[in-house]
Amino acid sequence: MTSASPWWAPHVHADRRPRLIVRNRIAAALRGWFAARDFVEVGAAILQVSPGNEAHLSAFATTAIGPDGAEHPLYLHTSPEFACKKLLAAGETRLFSLGPVYRNRERGALHHPEFTMLEWYRAGETYDSLMRDCAAFLALAAETAGTKTFTWRGIEADPFAEPERLTVAEAFQRHAGIDLLATVAPDAGTDRAGLAAALSEAGIRTAPDDTWADLFSRVMVERVEPALGRGRATILCEYPIPEAALARPSPADPRVAERFEFYCCGVELANAFGELTDPAEQRRRFSAEMDEKERVYGERYPLDEDFLSALGQMPEASGIALGFDRLVVLATGARRIEDVIWTPVAEYPRGEGMR
Repeated sequence: MTSASPWWAPHVHADRRPRLIVRNRIAAALRGWFAARDFVEVGAAILQVSPGNEAHLSAFATTAIGPDGAEHPLYLHTSPEFACKKLLAAGETRLFSLGPVYRNRERGALHHPEFTMLEWYRAGETYDSLMRDCAAFLALAAETAGTKTFTWRGIEADPFAEPERLTVAEAFQRHAGIDLLATVAPDAGTDRAGLAAALSEAGIRTAPDDTWADLFSRVMVERVEPALGRGRATILCEYPIPEAALARPSPADPRVAERFEFYCCGVELANAFGELTDPAEQRRRFSAEMDEKERVYGERYPLDEDFLSALGQMPEASGIALGFDRLVVLATGARRIEDVIWTPVAEYPRGEGMR
């Protein structure tokens, strides 16, 4: 059986090229938007001491060899976050990065091992300002692409409509009938048994070894996320503290944090935080995340001590990461993320890895 033609075959490229040109135009429009608001574009080093410390993010590891022949472990960053926050500590107040990031164990219609992330920060501003930014970027991408409707797998949304704002607790109640915050204590402790019972009552499967976080994720994936961003975008905010490793607690309720995710057509586009600036608390959360990573995957990543030092000098700020390729997918009506990436990473056949 003949395999599909490669992306560089002239007839394939001719079919892909219109969307790729729109991709370039959207990138240029976003850069213009930032420039008009006195943001500085920064370049974050891809090689980092730590790729990030979230339990379920997997990184690509490499080795740097010094002039003396000594070997030093490094990682390709999963986000420019640590570098950008160091620049905030250095004195930058409005910055953005638009460039490649790398995540292992990820490949699918909306996932790619190397993809483009748009990340931006506002020092001295709340994360509500980022919500307005997201709404503006949807409209800007639609205008640039010449479309009035975003569509993904039969779900449509108006990119010019005011986004819906919904708390995670409201979403759990609305779409699963679960009182989520009844299982979260003011000290961020969680009631695993209580949440498991609520899932069973809602007809959602559970397993004896599920953690509270596992149960939370299952409700999100099965009931909440598919219902978001229909007709218009959704801002899903006020995540429980255990699900917001880099966000500061809400002054209104210690059980939740200043974190939101931005959805359109059921697709997660962005993840935002009112940034945590307490180094001791950040270290505690990172260590807990790495303990969980070791439990699930049998590995852990080092902490970036330089980042933790910078965090103590970082001003109050809000920050967000947006999957640029996904935005282009929605704006161009592409079927998968590889349709809007100029040179996709080579496919690796299933079950034929290194032995």
